[in-house]
Amino acid sequence: MPEKRVVITGGAGFIGSHLSSRLVTLGYRVVCIDNLITGSLNNVRGLLKNKKFVFMKQDVCNYIDLAGKVDYVLHCASLASPEDYLHFPIKTLKVGSLGTHNALGLAKEKKAVFMLFSTSEVYGDPLVHPQKESYWGNVNPVGIRGCYDESKRFAEALTMAYHRAHKLDVKIARIFNTYGPKMRPHDGRVVPNFISQALNNKPLTVYGTGKQTRSFCYISDLVEGLYRLMKSAVNAPVNLGNPAEFTVMQLAKMVLELTNSKSKIVFKPLPEDDPRQRQPDISRAKKLLKWLPKVPLEEGLKKTISSF
Repeated sequence: MPEKRVVITGGAGFIGSHLSSRLVTLGYRVVCIDNLITGSLNNVRGLLKNKKFVFMKQDVCNYIDLAGKVDYVLHCASLASPEDYLHFPIKTLKVGSLGTHNALGLAKEKKAVFMLFSTSEVYGDPLVHPQKESYWGNVNPVGIRGCYDESKRFAEALTMAYHRAHKLDVKIARIFNTYGPKMRPHDGRVVPNFISQALNNKPLTVYGTGKQTRSFCYISDLVEGLYRLMKSAVNAPVNLGNPAEFTVMQLAKMVLELTNSKSKIVFKPLPEDDPRQRQPDISRAKKLLKWLPKVPLEEGLKKTISSF
């Protein structure tokens, strides 16, 4: 079969760089587009000399001009960490709206398959547990997290509008909390925060009581799910995450144990609109993609701590 060419926006970020490596290994030609606001060339350093990999420094909020055939457009660009989207709320909204529009336009022009990297944040602070794709969510559009939540909700709506109006073959991955190597130590998300604090013997910061829950998916499991979705015939949104649910306090204690850290746990007020529960229902992914995460939290944390 002829080589397939894939464009990945945000391809130098945490998830994008892992997927870039996987696709190059599988023989795809990859064009990585990233403005490096939160991504890093260090994440793709090992790919830069590979003839199957091309890096373009560009903001996807600007028109994407790319010659040649494209088979897939994977729109991964986003400011996904609370620390980032609270600092850059307007950029976050723009990449979800203008960036998605430009990426969809490229896919339409090239007659390519389009995949949106959405998020569990479209469910907001959910009133349904666990969260199925049929749940519409409980989002505060004017709250401080609204810039991220609504940017992704709009991106999903725009993606489906292109599917209905232009018959574009689209995929929507709703990604739940993912962790692993290549996360920035001061990313602002709970796993890198705890690991960085523990390794430096600084207090682990727990917001609220620590009883709020999250479901953590190791990066290799997520990449497998993304690849299967990319190759599938599914157009409806699909949850990708690990349904094993942990409290934030359980995570903190596990990180302390695995790092042999002497750090204490300190409590701070819960941020506005912080979700109390987060657990994916992955029935659709299991049925349609034959996908199931395999890496337990303790094993994934050991690998992540080692990389840090």
